[in-house]
Amino acid sequence: MLVTGCLVDQTCLAQGWGTIKGKVVVDGTAPNLPPKVTKGDQTVKDANVCAVNGIPDKSITVNDKGELANCFVYLYLRRGTPDIHPDLKKPASDVVEFDQKGCEFLPHALVVRTDQKVKAISNDACGHNVHTYPLKNEAYNLLIGANDKTGALLEHSEAEPLPMQVTCDIHPWMRAYWFVVDHPYAVVTDAEGNFTIENLPEGEHDFRIWHERVGYIERGLEIEVKDGKVTDVGTIKVDAKDLEEE
Repeated sequence: MLVTGCLVDQTCLAQGWGTIKGKVVVDGTAPNLPPKVTKGDQTVKDANVCAVNGIPDKSITVNDKGELANCFVYLYLRRGTPDIHPDLKKPASDVVEFDQKGCEFLPHALVVRTDQKVKAISNDACGHNVHTYPLKNEAYNLLIGANDKTGALLEHSEAEPLPMQVTCDIHPWMRAYWFVVDHPYAVVTDAEGNFTIENLPEGEHDFRIWHERVGYIERGLEIEVKDGKVTDVGTIKVDAKDLEEE
């Protein structure tokens, strides 16, 4: 009977550990988005800070090869939590930093564990606020003062089913996404669209890939994790048309 439970919720000890990697690319030509704020635009709020350099629209961050950044790639379980490699049971840091600089949120896409806190700070000479829109956790709507390096610590006790939007109500173009998880097997694609998830429990697992404009790029990506091996899932393609509208 205990073995059956292990198969259902995958909470038994794994026999080994492996890694997966891959790349997310746009199939076709990604939309060319206008900037959120044009350099020198004196009509925007706090233009002396926000319009100094202009602000790109990071809802599509893609290079000239079509490689797509800021996609969330993660292990999905219907219930329970996965076996966790001993090296990953505790996060590398108890606090992850979330900055406001040049009237942008940095980073644009953030993975945070339930056993971590988000430290929201500001390197801007104007005030901002951090307004979160979770499904499971308490929503935050906090003012972060100008050049506030102490900031505020935000906690999340429950894993979220999806990345949640974070906005600044003072500067409405500011937007980011946080994904709160209760395991270490979630990452964000880098500037070249690459992702790597290390020290996964061996066996067949479901993975999901999510992007703010598309939603699910992959909702049931089955991958066999092999002990001591790196499994390259290759290139995951996103139809450029799916990026056209949020």
